[in-house]
Amino acid sequence: MTKNHPIDRRALLRLGAGAALAPFAFSATSMAQSPAAGAMKIGVVGSGKLGGTVGGLWVKAGHQVLFSSRHPEELKGLIEGLGANARAGTVAEAAAFGDVVLVAVPYAALPEVGRDNAVALKGKVALDACNPIPARDGDIVNEAIANGVGPTSAKYLPGTRLVRAFNSFGAASFASEAHRVGEPIGVPIAGDDPEAIKVAERLVRDAGFEPVAVPLARAREFAPPEALFRQALPVSELKARLGIKG
Repeated sequence: MTKNHPIDRRALLRLGAGAALAPFAFSATSMAQSPAAGAMKIGVVGSGKLGGTVGGLWVKAGHQVLFSSRHPEELKGLIEGLGANARAGTVAEAAAFGDVVLVAVPYAALPEVGRDNAVALKGKVALDACNPIPARDGDIVNEAIANGVGPTSAKYLPGTRLVRAFNSFGAASFASEAHRVGEPIGVPIAGDDPEAIKVAERLVRDAGFEPVAVPLARAREFAPPEALFRQALPVSELKARLGIKG
């Protein structure tokens, strides 16, 4: 067993919410999708580089996004330029606001997020972008490796319709490869709820990528320390690496 490291859980939930904000912003004029086309309300828990970047792509697609932090005032730089469909709030407000909630916090903070927001998250589609990193997250990493990251996340986000998504590569690739010309980059997602998978697939496409869905038990294949982690691959290559035909 790896030695457990002391975890400052409040600091973990704040990671990325200050200086390390999303590396780009969208103008309000770039919003292409109207409410009539099915705009969603999305809460982002963990508005650092990844949450800020992916959430920004959803704002561009016309969705309403509430970015959150324990200190929402620190998100001013993130939401400036995103237009009326983006605003900042607390973690509790994001969990309550979203019909879909993206959770993008350090993995050691996941139990606290699930426990403190259990009522608000119950029955909602939760997109889990959290990765267990040994040097940062302590003994919960051992649990995720032993039991699988998908079942472990489901344990700590009980009552949600869980889909592992947006965790396989970093914010820089999401920023640079969205809506690219030619074959799109594939984003692996993992879940066992068919309707939640459909929601995740749509949001992957709205962000400018192509989803590749597998059962929740296979989520470990694109999480650390596996070879597909940090791989932004064309969708055909991703399918081939996952053994998916078509």
